[in-house]
Amino acid sequence: MAMRLVVLDTETTGLNARMGDRVVEIGCIEILDRRVTENRFHTYLNPGRPSDPGAERVHGLSAEFLSDKPKFAEIGKDFVDYIRGAELVIHNASFDVEFLNQELQLAGMGRLSDHCPSVVDTLLRARELHPGKKNTLDALCERYGVDNSHRTLHGALLDASLLAEVYLAMSRGQESLIVETDSPPTVGGGKATFDASQLAVLRASREELAEHEKILAAIDKESKGRTLWRTLSGDGADA
Repeated sequence: MAMRLVVLDTETTGLNARMGDRVVEIGCIEILDRRVTENRFHTYLNPGRPSDPGAERVHGLSAEFLSDKPKFAEIGKDFVDYIRGAELVIHNASFDVEFLNQELQLAGMGRLSDHCPSVVDTLLRARELHPGKKNTLDALCERYGVDNSHRTLHGALLDASLLAEVYLAMSRGQESLIVETDSPPTVGGGKATFDASQLAVLRASREELAEHEKILAAIDKESKGRTLWRTLSGDGADA
């Protein structure tokens, strides 16, 4: 059974959770069997404090807009129920994880690691795949052909949606490395068996056979009559 993935992004009042900054938006996109589903989680949050001017310019969420939104403690259970058991996919994961851990702990709900087995940091993965290059979400969208022309402001759900497409593009081909252990190939006599009845047979022309014989004769002369092709096929006339 494929691992359920949840691509996650947050917006915050500032850059420093330890100095009291809080989460103002959470956006999550689900991926099952390498397909984005319609099962999403999205909420705005009342952080109980204003955003730093720089942060507000990034996400555009004013204190007035957020004033009637729920506190994290009010939606915490729904959030945990949504992400439970999933592998999280986050860009620059340490930032979001620190903020979400703070929100969970303030609400008495433990830490992210109590609910999810692992986190994939797409920023670290991008740096491994593209060392020395710019690996912001916008840069990765451009690199992998993901349309982000509608991204004028940062938004948690929009960014999670873009990151889901980027992640699928970044990890494309890895599924071919997975061995299906529950369906082993049929073997017999030490050789894999297959149905050859559907194979197309292209027979050589007279000219091609004549040229083939010339090559075999030259090899036969060089090897003093030990041409493997002739040995395996008899005299080589029907090869």
